[in-house]
Amino acid sequence: MQKIEMKNSTNKQEKSRSALKIFREFKKSKVLIFMCLPAIIFFFVFSYLPMPGIWLAFVNFNYRDGIFGSKFIGFENFRFLILSGQLWQLTRNTILYNVAFIFLGNIMQIFIAILFNEMSGKRFKKFTQSAMFLPYFISAVVIGLFAYNLLNVQNGLINSILRQIERDTVNFYSMPKLWPFIIVIVYLWQSTGYGSIVYFAAIMGIDAEMMEASEIDGANAFQRIRYILLPCLKPTFIILLLFSLGGIMKGNFGLFYNLVGASNTALFSHTDIIETFVFRSLNVNFNFSMGSAVGLYQSIFGFILVMIVNYVVKKIEPDYSLF
Repeated sequence: MQKIEMKNSTNKQEKSRSALKIFREFKKSKVLIFMCLPAIIFFFVFSYLPMPGIWLAFVNFNYRDGIFGSKFIGFENFRFLILSGQLWQLTRNTILYNVAFIFLGNIMQIFIAILFNEMSGKRFKKFTQSAMFLPYFISAVVIGLFAYNLLNVQNGLINSILRQIERDTVNFYSMPKLWPFIIVIVYLWQSTGYGSIVYFAAIMGIDAEMMEASEIDGANAFQRIRYILLPCLKPTFIILLLFSLGGIMKGNFGLFYNLVGASNTALFSHTDIIETFVFRSLNVNFNFSMGSAVGLYQSIFGFILVMIVNYVVKKIEPDYSLF
């Protein structure tokens, strides 16, 4: 009995010490915590509070009974996606496009960030940065309009030039194998400049003394990039990669819809992703429950992938893992 009391007393002391330690850490880092508070509130309100709404994917939702009062139907809402016979194609297209977006996007962003860092003229650097950021703020509707005016077989710029030089025209909108390249190029054009901000900020955080020491030792620009900049950008690349993998099953609906359209069936084998398929399927008779079922399928897949990749990273480089 006495041993149990001593053990309980020891546990209470440990809890009080840990609470005191947490309070001291909070007091020590209160400025940083208050700076993070808006982001914490944002994710709590928009990511954690809506989580009970997952139940919507398993019920036959109606407005009168609400989410938790609607009839439970199990996995019935997932049937339209599975029985369509296109689940594998849609999943494959969505993943492959996002893999290309993530890896090629990060490589291009690192390349552009290094170019910004190597520029010497301040005015030219500011101008090029502004020019690179601009495409990110252009609407997907406008981008689709640009693409149509370039690729249209009748009045498109490319085919007009081909007619002028007496060459055969190309009907891009009936050639599905070309569209993975077109979509990836358009995505990189739109997002590379804006995405390079994070890598450029990471470069600005590198100790300037290392760069100066390498110059004194006779290292040229390519050697500084290879042995200093790229290794210092490795943690940032891995963190951004892990963040991106969480949404690998969620496609860029605005980009795909405005570039390809909703009725060009000739391109669907190479351009159809989960979002565009769901939009067409539920466009006439929209169903909240079916939409939620698809969102849950995407989220679970992304969660499992992030956990697996984080585990692998933790085994190889523990300091670079998320947790």
